[in-house]
Amino acid sequence: MESTQTPVVTLITKPGCHLCTLARDVVTRVTGELGVEFEEKSLPDITDPDPMWWEQIPVTLIDGETHDYWRVSERRLRTELSQRLSAARSA
Repeated sequence: MESTQTPVVTLITKPGCHLCTLARDVVTRVTGELGVEFEEKSLPDITDPDPMWWEQIPVTLIDGETHDYWRVSERRLRTELSQRLSAARSA
């Protein structure tokens, strides 16, 4: 049987960003409810970040791919993670 891999959500933030606080609340809630790994990285600490991230902060990545930016949609995040979890279970 193949091993299943659950998605990893990364939230890219920067200090003093009020939208980052709102995004963190959404990401923390959704990942906690679904049992998905969540990590937060501060943009100034990232080596060689995507240049667009400076304009799009906060940025949400799922498995390293951009999912959302500026405002995190709880519905979109939950739907995408649920689909990935379902696909991982049936693999």
